[in-house]
Amino acid sequence: MGKNVANQAPSLPVLVLSIAALVALWQGAAWATADATVMPGPVEVWRLMLSEAARGDLGFHVLATLRRVALAFGLAMVLGVIIGVALGLSPRANRWFGAWVVVFQNIPALVVIVLCYLWIGLNETAAVIAVAVNKTAMVAVTLREGVQAIDPRINDMARVFRMGRAKWVRHVLLPQLWPYLAVAMRNGVAIIWKLVLVVEFLGRSNGVGFQIHLYFQLFETGYVLAYAFSFVAVMLVLEFAVLQGIERRTTRWRRLSAGQAA
Repeated sequence: MGKNVANQAPSLPVLVLSIAALVALWQGAAWATADATVMPGPVEVWRLMLSEAARGDLGFHVLATLRRVALAFGLAMVLGVIIGVALGLSPRANRWFGAWVVVFQNIPALVVIVLCYLWIGLNETAAVIAVAVNKTAMVAVTLREGVQAIDPRINDMARVFRMGRAKWVRHVLLPQLWPYLAVAMRNGVAIIWKLVLVVEFLGRSNGVGFQIHLYFQLFETGYVLAYAFSFVAVMLVLEFAVLQGIERRTTRWRRLSAGQAA
């Protein structure tokens, strides 16, 4: 009874009003502070964003960060899916190596980033690997839970009909794993872009994180917010225009099944 509120994305008017309320709260904080060097208002930050975009700096650094996010995300998803499915399908492998996943999941991200820079060097390879390692364990845990949650009745039916391995993967495993994969993707993007900014802050010569570090040293709060919110805007578009659409499509069969059962 009732609808699953967690799966309901906000409508466009609600989304716009929600963002507008957040901007109004920000403007109120700027008025209360009454110091643009400490808390510049939305109009001032927007002016700085336009200025950086006109010079070409904003687009250059945002694209550099997006490239690192895409590479780290792809690597983490591939490795995490392989490890998670393997652990989920093999109880023996899970007994032996499940603890490894827990260890990697609990190593602080900052430690992994610093170690990668020390071992590999201050280069793109170290930056991407550091971020991917931090996310791989989370993807693996999500996919392992998805494999272990597969409906045993569907597996029994597949065995009765002597379904081959390839068909079993296509018609039994993947449809039931899609919701978990969608969750891993959404959480992955949300975490990875934040880690990429830390990586850039610590050891890269371009990207949004590098610019934030630069303007932090210059005590330029407005520019820090301009670069931070410009990338937040990009990720919001990705979240609402792409990832939520993928999640709705991948969980559609479950909603249809629940409606038929009701």
